[in-house]
Amino acid sequence: MSESAFLEKLLDGAEVEWVPLAEGENRITELKRGRVMSKGYLVENSGDYPVYSSQTARNGQIGKIKTFDFDGESITWTTDGANAGTVFHRTGKFSITNVCGIIRICDVDRLNYRYLFHYLSFNTQKHVYAGMGNPKLMSNQMAKIPIPIPCPENPEKSLAIQAEIVRILDTFTELTAELTAELTARKKQYNYYRDQLLTFDLPARQAGGRQEDGEVCLSGRQVEWKTLGEVAEYSKNRISSEDVDESNYVGVANLLQNKEGKTTSNYVPAQGNLTGYKGSDILIGNIRPYLKKIWQADCAGGVNGDVLVIHPTDEDIEPRYLYQILADDGFFEYNMQHAKGAKMPRGNKPKIMEYKIPVPFPNDPEKSLAEQARIVAILDKFDTLTHSISEGLPREIELRQKQYEYYRDLLLNFPKSEPQTEIVA
Repeated sequence: MSESAFLEKLLDGAEVEWVPLAEGENRITELKRGRVMSKGYLVENSGDYPVYSSQTARNGQIGKIKTFDFDGESITWTTDGANAGTVFHRTGKFSITNVCGIIRICDVDRLNYRYLFHYLSFNTQKHVYAGMGNPKLMSNQMAKIPIPIPCPENPEKSLAIQAEIVRILDTFTELTAELTAELTARKKQYNYYRDQLLTFDLPARQAGGRQEDGEVCLSGRQVEWKTLGEVAEYSKNRISSEDVDESNYVGVANLLQNKEGKTTSNYVPAQGNLTGYKGSDILIGNIRPYLKKIWQADCAGGVNGDVLVIHPTDEDIEPRYLYQILADDGFFEYNMQHAKGAKMPRGNKPKIMEYKIPVPFPNDPEKSLAEQARIVAILDKFDTLTHSISEGLPREIELRQKQYEYYRDLLLNFPKSEPQTEIVA
């Protein structure tokens, strides 16, 4: 079924009236702005009622205070900054700051809050004014946004159509929320197993304690600690810029945070030699704030000076096991601790090579490699589930979001009886 046929069937011949969000004598909503609240005010008035601001993390919440400015159902939007135009559906008692606005429906027998929320989330970005480098969607702009009211002469039928649109779209948002909650649970599980699998008694120089280096035994696993420099080295290979392209040139900008690999580069040097890497080499960011970027190469290529290439040299150490050790937060914290420089600290290359690597069952190479492979198999499985953008839950969430956007566009793309006046900031 075509998009127009799908929507026509839902409307069943009903007309659509376009009305400005908050203009005219019979306006369908009213708009208000939040108030200034400093960090000190939030601390001094700490309480039970949430305060929402311009951020999107934690549903926009920046704190809680003793009082509230609004109560009941409403929609809020961000008026200023990078998130200008972002909308939220709110219920209950809360307050908002001065970089937010609030929308209250004047007649709930004419307009459904969830319907309005879905429509605005689909349309507000078109009306954000980005002049002077500070995106804005102020009340006067917001008030002019045209809202489609299906079957305006029959409020009961209008609300029924709105409710059906909401039901379909909420199905996808609820599924996405469930998958996101599942992903959060899996990440907690992943971190638990990672801690269990990679937690050994740390040697003195790395942990700051007095335990002697050498062999320890934890949960039946005999372990020897070796420095990274004993099992790997910095790449000594050089490669010409003529031998790299967007797919195998790696700068710190196209390494991704949190073990998510790399993207293709939008820049490739035109001349000169680069540090080369080979398959299974480990690439890490070497300048803050990119020290937590890490990727195990699956091809050969070259890097710039902001990326370190660690080449495994010990045949008794599985390269993927070494990657998992260096991808752990313990290495990141160690690297941050020893980074050198004031404004843009860089990793301390000699200290990085002093980082301690646990080698299980050091006196039995076959058993050691088997244990390393077991640890890698478990952690790789969780990595795929919690980080992969082509597999696992992140991929499922992305697909559900695209599905939601498809149906949102389908259901909210009402025909306009006449051209709409462009909003000028």
